[in-house]
Amino acid sequence: MAKILIADDEQDIRDLLTWTLRFAGHEVIVASDGEEACHLARRERPALALLDVRMPKMNGYEACRKMKADPALKGMPVVFVSAWGQESEVKLGMEAGAAGYVVKPFEPNMLIRKVAELVEKKP
Repeated sequence: MAKILIADDEQDIRDLLTWTLRFAGHEVIVASDGEEACHLARRERPALALLDVRMPKMNGYEACRKMKADPALKGMPVVFVSAWGQESEVKLGMEAGAAGYVVKPFEPNMLIRKVAELVEKKP
């Protein structure tokens, strides 16, 4: 299937996302902060990135903006997976360039469908 980048500072969430996506047949690469996510995205060229909002070194919004400013990554869909689900947070995510916003806790099958939808859309 597709190579997916996961960036979250919580190990349990990284493990859950990794298991869910691997179960759906995807290859997964993992980062624990926004800075590492940007580095891995540039090196690995994933089909999609799932970013937490609140992370050390660089938050998800900053990481998304940095990825979208990079000509090699600007077409890669970014989806925020965050407990911060207020309308203002979702708006900030979309303004940063995200293709979607999933609020924790999430239903694994819904996440799998969202990822599949965005990966299939990608040129």
